[in-house]
Amino acid sequence: MTASKFSIRKSRYHAKVEVTLIDSDESLHDRMQAGAGPQFDVFAANTAEIERYSRENLLAPLDLASIPNTKRQLPRFRDLASIGGLIRDGNVYAIPFTYSSMGLIYDRKQIPVAPRSMNELWNPRYRGKVLDFNSGQHNYSFAALALGYADPFQLNASQMRTITRKLIDLRRNLLAYYTLPEEAAAVFIEHKAALMFGNYGTQQVAMLRRAGADVGYVIPDEGALAWLDCWAMTKSAANQPLALAWINYMLEPHVSEQLTQRQGLANTLNADPESSEHAHIVWIEPVEDGRRREALWSRIVSGDRPERF
Repeated sequence: MTASKFSIRKSRYHAKVEVTLIDSDESLHDRMQAGAGPQFDVFAANTAEIERYSRENLLAPLDLASIPNTKRQLPRFRDLASIGGLIRDGNVYAIPFTYSSMGLIYDRKQIPVAPRSMNELWNPRYRGKVLDFNSGQHNYSFAALALGYADPFQLNASQMRTITRKLIDLRRNLLAYYTLPEEAAAVFIEHKAALMFGNYGTQQVAMLRRAGADVGYVIPDEGALAWLDCWAMTKSAANQPLALAWINYMLEPHVSEQLTQRQGLANTLNADPESSEHAHIVWIEPVEDGRRREALWSRIVSGDRPERF
């Protein structure tokens, strides 16, 4: 995630851009609070976080007429009403610009036919050959998709129990949990993993291929979670026209293409070459009880016995 603060100067818009890199959602939230450091003009965050900032009344509505490059975006990204968290009280508060699905990454040599279901992670033939992302939030949500639950973000007590048992069962197949994409790539190659829940999606695929791995990527039939980063403008923006110009500039073709070429990330102007335009993508949303999920996940990762849950 990125936040930017402008000071007027030179170049195309006669402006200097000061960029601050933030390492987590919570760090950005802390910085966004009044009195907690510099206030940003624009920032990028995923849809779940955008919804939080909108509820906290920290965002300024966007004038779409000042962001004409939105007309270049693919239909699914122009339909802002279909993406949770971007519209409130009839006003638009954020514009999508990059995303990645969380599909399955697989070794083509060990799995010559692309797996079609998320449930392949539990297939006994991959005992000791599966990598999973270390996150209670996303594991409960993707397991909910695998089980066919309608809403993977709002789970009731019965669903939570069922998913907890399923995630405990997944431990039988695990080679390791990972946190960073670089870590996952190193373990995948060194230990000849067969299958991975790709939390970083196409970014991980690009990294693995650059390292020489012959990997494929697939959106399972049940669908895949996906994060969608969006640009938003803060209420404290000192120069709103310039802030809107920044968002518009980030949607110019040569800028969007750099996301794909340099980072392996999808952009909102061009179809993702790693997945069908009609693939079932589920944008992440706030969950029913994040602390509860993480507490249970911590026990699962630590190896707590099934009968103790």
